[in-house]
Formats: sequence, structure tokens, C-alpha cells
Amino acid sequence: MKKLTAVLNILLMSSLTAQSFAQDNRDVCVGRKIPQLENVLPRSGVKFVHTSSPEKKYIVESMSGGVLLIDFDRDGWQDIYFTNAPTVEMSLKGQRSKSLLYRNNRDGTFVDVTDKAGVAYPGFAMGGAVADVDNDGWPDMYITCLGGNVLYRNNGDGTFVDVTKKAGISDGRWSAGAAFADYDNDGFLDLFVANYVDFKMNDLPGFGSLPTCKFRGIDVQCGPRGLKGAGDSLFRNNGDGTFSDVSKQLGMQDSNGYYGMQPIWSSLVGNGLQDLYVANDSTANFLYRNEGSGRFAETGLESGTAVSGDGSEQGSMGVAVGDYLHTGNLAIFVTNFVDEYNTLYRNDGGHNFTDVSFAAKVAQTSRPLVGWGTGFFDLDNDTWLDLFVVNGHVYPQMDNIASGARYRQPKLLHINLGNGTFCDASSQAGRALTEPRVSRGAAFGDLDNDGDIDIVVGELDSVPMILENEGERSNNWISLELAAVKGSPLAIGARVKITADGVSQVEEIRSGSSYLSQNDLRLHFGLAKAANVDLVEIRWPSGKVETIRGLAANKRYALKENSGIVDFDTIRPKKGKS
Repeated sequence: MKKLTAVLNILLMSSLTAQSFAQDNRDVCVGRKIPQLENVLPRSGVKFVHTSSPEKKYIVESMSGGVLLIDFDRDGWQDIYFTNAPTVEMSLKGQRSKSLLYRNNRDGTFVDVTDKAGVAYPGFAMGGAVADVDNDGWPDMYITCLGGNVLYRNNGDGTFVDVTKKAGISDGRWSAGAAFADYDNDGFLDLFVANYVDFKMNDLPGFGSLPTCKFRGIDVQCGPRGLKGAGDSLFRNNGDGTFSDVSKQLGMQDSNGYYGMQPIWSSLVGNGLQDLYVANDSTANFLYRNEGSGRFAETGLESGTAVSGDGSEQGSMGVAVGDYLHTGNLAIFVTNFVDEYNTLYRNDGGHNFTDVSFAAKVAQTSRPLVGWGTGFFDLDNDTWLDLFVVNGHVYPQMDNIASGARYRQPKLLHINLGNGTFCDASSQAGRALTEPRVSRGAAFGDLDNDGDIDIVVGELDSVPMILENEGERSNNWISLELAAVKGSPLAIGARVKITADGVSQVEEIRSGSSYLSQNDLRLHFGLAKAANVDLVEIRWPSGKVETIRGLAANKRYALKENSGIVDFDTIRPKKGKS
């Protein structure tokens, strides 16, 4: 009886704690002015619809939906690429689904240029990343797929060419997320690919056939538990259009077969060396600490980022990195499966992290949801990074259960209060966030160049969302487009620190993050009421450090290594390849 009483007391306290966190979030956000995120898809000209299998009998049918923002024509406006995948039945019949590339018309609308660009059918596509793999100044696309990935090299004339075979980076397994960085500082971007499960069309796992193919007593798709993991890949760029697989050599092949989802590169201690974090589904996450000289050490458990604060492995999907505390230390945020919670790892310095999810008040509201794409971004330009999460279950059969999480789910918006905590503004930022969807990828960037960050969301079973940020117009901002002279011209891996009115912020240029997605490569900083940026400190991928002083707010700047502020035309390549 005493044991039963103790258990009931624990459950009661847990319930009260949950209510307390939720109530705190509601109370704190009341009275705050929250910029609206309006879904402008109906007037955007975007007609993309992701191919859908209503029953999702196989796990591969639940995992696609990446979104890539890419200024492929280098006109200063972000274009959008949506990945698509067929159903298993379609694939077995040799049928394909078309991925689409939309060019930004600079007036709030987009036009389909997929066929001209030659990027319609990469395969059973999941997501991808953007990078300049050959250092010619034009952004290329790497698309992850089931059964073989594709590297589209940008020709500089509005078209792409598939150079995967020459590059040697097809991989051939079921790849999920990908990300580029120059891990060995040789001036060429290398590629990490996270692979999920060993899924074969000629050996399909039977729907509901095993204990691991059931959820809350009902038959569902099998996996990932019960299926074999696929292992990961690290490809070193040889600088001649080819790559070498160095996964085993560097101990990054994931020999235990964890279920890789999304990698992200970041110099977590600001030393110019690119560390790698990998979100793994249902298994411990990896943190590969870059030790220089082309060596890594896997320090997930040691760093405190492999599992939750209570030591549990989580079903991790998406990942974001950001300096939400203004300390210069980049935190890691990971989205997870239902009944778990999204995890915020505070960076305490020196590759040491602490799970502060509950203390920061981002955990409790996420428990009924399955989180995917995510990002730190300054919604209202007040200098404090907010958090956005898209959600959606993997099992349509959840709608047949009387209670619990539904298949279609709302989105989450956490507003940074500037004191280490966030409030839940999900119901205050517009109807689009409360509309139940089955969301996957999320990409962040200023689509209309109006000085605030918009969001594009990849949706299964529906059309995407283009969330236009109506902004907080009383706050100022600054946007920086960087061009490196040594190494990748797009300056992927550059780290920028700005200081305005005594407030410092740190950000990096990254290839690949969120979930299967790519953000705007330009850096955006909210400035609150500051009319000028007093100091910009840039650590270029080459290791060179430069400073620029006195930049006026509410402007876009082109910054070139060794040259400071330049005209945008000087950092953008001429049309067509030489």
C-alpha cells in the first residue's frame, strides 16, 4: 500500500509539474507582442505536393520532406527546393515522384524551374544540403535518398549536372541528413552523411508483424528498432572533383549501426575546428570533437549530449545550434519522439553541456508531439534567439486510438525571454502554427529580403507552408553575406561575432541542419533598438580574423575576406562556367 501511495504521489507531482510548466509558459507569454507567421503559400505560386501513402505501412514512407533554401542563381534572393519520394508501391512499379525547384521572383511569388534546372528526379529523396563543392562560387546541392544520393553541380547558367559518379559520394544506403564542412582546413568542403536503417525493397518488413511493429497495442510500420542500422559516411574532398571515404579511418562509420538522422557541423568552442554532432533516432547521439590534424574523438556521453539529462536514449530527429544566452557558447537543441521531450543542451564551455530543457521551459510542451525540423532564429529582432519546431506523428493509425497524440500535430514556437527561459507562443503567432499537419523539414531564411526571418516547412500528406514573418518593425536588424578568398567562396564554416549597444551575438555559416534541410547561408542578426553595429569580428574558414566597425542597422552588407565591405556584384560569380 505504501508503495502504491508513493507511486501515486510521484504521478501527482509529475502531473502538477507538467501543469506548472504549461501554466508558466501561458502566463509569461500573455501580454507580449508576438509577430505573426502567416502562411502565404496560396499566393506564392508554389504548387508542390509531397507524394503520400495514406497508411504509411513502411517506415521509409514517413521520413521524407526536406526543404533546401538555395540562391542558385546568385541574385541575392532565396530560392526553394522541395524533396519528394514515391510510395513503396510506386517504387516497386518503377514509378517516380518529382522534386521541385522554385526560383524567387522577388515579388513574393516563385516560379517552377525544375525541368530547366535538371533536378526533378534525384531518386527516393529525403533531404539534403547546399555547399560549393568545387570552390567556383556557385552553390551546389547534395540530395539524400534511399538507394543512392545525388550531387548536383551548379553550372552557373540556371542548370545543374549530376556529378555523383565522378565525385564518388552516392553512398548507396538509406541516407537521411547531410552536411558539409572543411574539417581538415585544407580549403575544400568535406561531407558527412547520416544513414538510417538497412531498408531493402526486396525484403520489406511486414506491417505489424513483430513486437517492434506495434505501438500502444495497434499494428504499425516496423522500425527503427528491430531493424538493422545502416552506418554513416564521412567523405573527404580531394580538391579535384572527387571525394574519398575516410569514415573507418577516422572512426566515424558508426560500426554499431545507430539510426542516423541529422548531422550538424559547428565550432562549438570557437577555435576554428569543426566539430560534428549527429542526432540518432532511438539510440545515443554522437558528438565528434575535432582534435585537429584530421582526427576526431567521439565524446557524446562525456560531453553530456548523447542522451537526456536522466540518461535516456531518445528518438532524435532534428538538430539546431545557437547562442541563445549571449555567452558566445553555442547550445545544441534536439527534437525527439512522442512521450519524450525536446532537449536543450546548454553549452558550459570546453565541450561540456548540461540538459536544461525543463529549466528553460522547452521540454514539457513537446512531450505529446513528435518533433522534426527546428531552428534557432530571432523572430522579433530583439537580439534573443527564439526556437521553432515542426511536428507530426509517423503513424496515421494514431487517429484510431481514443486518447493520446494525433497523427497531425501543431507547431511549436518558443520565445526567448532573455533570462535562460522561453515561453510558449505557439497559439499567439497566427493560425498556421495551430493547424494540425504532418510536418518534417523546416528551413529558415529571409525570403522577401525585408529584414526578418521567414520559414518554409515541408509537409507530408499536404502542401508545404511558407510562413512569412510579419516582424516587429520597431526593432532593427543587419544581414551579412560573406565571401571567402581562401577555401570555399561561400564561407561555410565562418564564425561571426557582432557587438551592438554592448550586446554580443555569435553565429556561423552552416551547410545542412534542422531536419533534412538547408537554411539561408546569409547571417541575420536582430539588433533591438541599436542603430549601429559597433563591431563585427569574422573568423574566416582560413583562420584569418578580421574586424569591421560602425555598420548602420537595417541594411545588407557584402563582406569579402581581406577587403571588408564590398559591392554585392564583386562577390557573386559571373553567369556560366569558364
